[in-house]
Amino acid sequence: MSDLSLGIIGMTCAACSARLERVLSRLDGVERALVSLPAERADLRYDPTRVGLAEIEAAIRRAGFAPDPARRGEDEDLDRAEAARAQRGRHEWLLLAFAALLTLPLVAEMVVMVAAPHVHLSLSPWVQMALAGLVLAGPGARFYAGAWAALRNGAGNMDLLVVLGSSAAFGLSAARVIAGSDGPLYFEGAAVVVTLVLLGKVLEGRARHAAAGAIRALMRLAPPTARVERDGIEIDVPLALVGLGERVVIRPGERVPVDGLILAGASSLDESLITGESLPVPRGPGEAVVAGAINGEGLLRVETKGVGAESTLGRIIRQVRAAEASKAPIQATVDRVAAWFVPAVVTLAVATFLVWWLALDAPADGFVAAVSVLVVACPCALGLATPAAIMVGTGVAARHGILIRDAAALELAHRVTLVAFDKTGTLTEGRPALAALHPLPPLDETELLRLAASAQRGSEHPLGRALVAAAEARGLPLDPVEDFRAIPGLGLEARVGGAALLIGSRRLFAERGLPLGPLDPLADAEEAQGRALMAVARDGAPLGLIALADPPRPGAAAALATLQRLGIATAMLTGDSPRAAAAVAAQVGVTRVEAALLPGDKSAALARLRQEAGVVAMVGDGVNDAPALAAADIGIALGGGSDAAMRAAGLTLMRPDLALVADALALSRATAARVRQNLAWAFVYNLLALPAAAAGLLSPMIAAAAMAFSSLSVVSNALWLRRWKPPATEGRRR
Repeated sequence: MSDLSLGIIGMTCAACSARLERVLSRLDGVERALVSLPAERADLRYDPTRVGLAEIEAAIRRAGFAPDPARRGEDEDLDRAEAARAQRGRHEWLLLAFAALLTLPLVAEMVVMVAAPHVHLSLSPWVQMALAGLVLAGPGARFYAGAWAALRNGAGNMDLLVVLGSSAAFGLSAARVIAGSDGPLYFEGAAVVVTLVLLGKVLEGRARHAAAGAIRALMRLAPPTARVERDGIEIDVPLALVGLGERVVIRPGERVPVDGLILAGASSLDESLITGESLPVPRGPGEAVVAGAINGEGLLRVETKGVGAESTLGRIIRQVRAAEASKAPIQATVDRVAAWFVPAVVTLAVATFLVWWLALDAPADGFVAAVSVLVVACPCALGLATPAAIMVGTGVAARHGILIRDAAALELAHRVTLVAFDKTGTLTEGRPALAALHPLPPLDETELLRLAASAQRGSEHPLGRALVAAAEARGLPLDPVEDFRAIPGLGLEARVGGAALLIGSRRLFAERGLPLGPLDPLADAEEAQGRALMAVARDGAPLGLIALADPPRPGAAAALATLQRLGIATAMLTGDSPRAAAAVAAQVGVTRVEAALLPGDKSAALARLRQEAGVVAMVGDGVNDAPALAAADIGIALGGGSDAAMRAAGLTLMRPDLALVADALALSRATAARVRQNLAWAFVYNLLALPAAAAGLLSPMIAAAAMAFSSLSVVSNALWLRRWKPPATEGRRR
């Protein structure tokens, strides 16, 4: 299966995006199709052996839209897309200006009547018909094309409502002029409807473009070229032609073009647009740099590890784009409403006319009321309410160093009532250091450390790496390791120097029936200080005890205090002993501790917490946290953690700052509030406007203005999210 992202030209309302989604989903070979109205984009997962790009683009055209050649997949040409958008914008403004010039004489009589009642101004009916006809045939042609495409696909949309309303007003008026009848004319209503709807679409398009600014800002972070050192010569190479393992030279003040490792040089890098970290971060040889960061004062030589779509920046762009295209659960309800909304409005308009004609004997007034019903009910606000807020929310989150995988995660996160944390590497720094050695005679500390470090050479666990680092710092020779086997959550077995070593927790030794004897009091004392313990046995006989300290992560206590101020409870889920866990919990302020858990036990613990607390989030960073992250209602992965953890999580924090947990939940609350406000406005607007139009309280002119204002207000309300600021946390920025 392949993924494809295409820009779409010509969508005007929720019914348009829903119709295109249905058309694309019906294509043979398309597994999933998501169409976003505010992003003007379709994202597909499809089988390229069964359906090709040409067939997909042909289906888009048959549905009445056009694929945007400048916005295709990873090859999106920002400059070309911006130029095309600007050209379309200028064209829309010209159409609007032309429509306004033709419409102004039609409404001049009404304006003069209000402003200067003593002045008589009247246009010939034939002139009125000509002006209104030009408006409908010129600027209004786009609505007729959209309506025809919708009808051809057996659906209705905003264009259909505009066409029915304006054409009915023009047709009745033209028939009276041609027949020489003295009845009222509605040419100005037909022209004003088209002009005001055009104005609303132009303003709404500008607002939607602003809402989609997050992706464009991210895509502009990577420079188009990189300075590559080849055969001792530095040359500028297009970024797409830079290979992995090449040496890239980055001068002071330049933007980093690739992900890589520093081979030579030292500098401070501004990674704020990638991670949200406000302060420059020092980097030196052997440390990683990410594409999009700004180099400070030093000259760097970097070995390329990721380019373009496979760089950190590329993955961020994909994730933000996927979140913007995804649909929140509440959107499914809105889509179902939009599907029957247009037919229901047409039925209501017909019923309105019949009631006025048959029951009230006022067919002329009934006609005006029916036209107003058609115009005022355009379902734009309804379709934009949720996706506009989601789009702005995901963009704001990315700007603050929070990646949201999909809209469902963003919508659900605001309901979180408890956050559970992994301990090692999450609440603590995850870089434990050797604290104490307790060998049993006749073994000494050096030999105990050498044996344990030799066995740990095959381990990726932070505690094991700490032992190896301590042994290397003392210059101890390490023996080869054989038959290494990790025991998840408990320890390991290995053969070193022909002897069978067992290294792990007190629980492991208890399960194997190996009493620690005189080491038990020492273990109790070390655990009371919050230290991690590793018991060591050789050929079934205990050799000693090793204690390692893993201090709490700076800012952890302040971050948890912020969560508690937000009314969110906290818990710790860890495989460490209850005493070690309790010591760390006391330092950071966790209110509930579940200790001595195997990786599988964490999922069961989360199920218990969910029953007691409601919606539960899990924060972790390691491979062994991935099942728990997937099992939680919301998984939150710490930046710098494993890829498995980041794939399993609904939210990823781009830097290991626990204050971002509270930020993510607070932003989710703000986004959910905007969604609720937008939906409330859209539903209340239609609830009030439709009866008012049916009762004859709204003229077509006022109805068109109200419809345009409704759509614009929804997008503008979503844009207010861009002003969102994280909750203040004491000591959150180091």
